[in-house]
Amino acid sequence: MRADPCRVVLLAPVLLLLHVAEEAPGFVAWFNGLVADGITFQLFAWVNAAGFLITLSVAIVLASSREKAAALLAIAWLGFLMLGNSMLHIGATLALGRYAPGVITSLLLYLPFFLWFLALSLDRFQLRFANAMAAAAVGALPMLIHGYFIVFEGRRLV
Repeated sequence: MRADPCRVVLLAPVLLLLHVAEEAPGFVAWFNGLVADGITFQLFAWVNAAGFLITLSVAIVLASSREKAAALLAIAWLGFLMLGNSMLHIGATLALGRYAPGVITSLLLYLPFFLWFLALSLDRFQLRFANAMAAAAVGALPMLIHGYFIVFEGRRLV
C-alpha cells in the first residue's frame, strides 16, 4: 500500500520543529553576521511560530479536504518552507564555506520529505508535473530572493 500524501503532510509541522531546533542556537548570530540590519531572537521565534501555524493549517486543510487544490497549496507552501529554505541553507553553506544553521535538517529531512510528498501528490491527485513544479517554484521564489539578499548582498527584504 502506497503512503497517502493527505496523511504524510501531517509530518510537515514536526519536521519544521526539528529544523527550528537545529537553527535556534545559532541562526540569529549567523544571520546578524551577514546582515547589518539584523534580527532579534524574538523575531526569529515569531517568524517560526507563524510558519508553524501556517504549516499546521495547510496540513490540516489537505488532510481534511483531500482535494487537488489543497494538494497544490501544500506543494506551494512546502516549496517555500522546505525547498526554498533548503536551497537557502545549502547555498549559503557552499557560498560562504561554513555551516549555515539549518543545513543538516534541510539535507536530511526537508528535501527528502518534500520530494517524497511531491511524488505522492503527483500520483494520488494525478497532477500535471508542470503544474506541480510551477506551484513549488512560485512557493520557493520569495525564500530564494530573500536568501540571495542575505548571502550575497548582506541585507534582508524587510
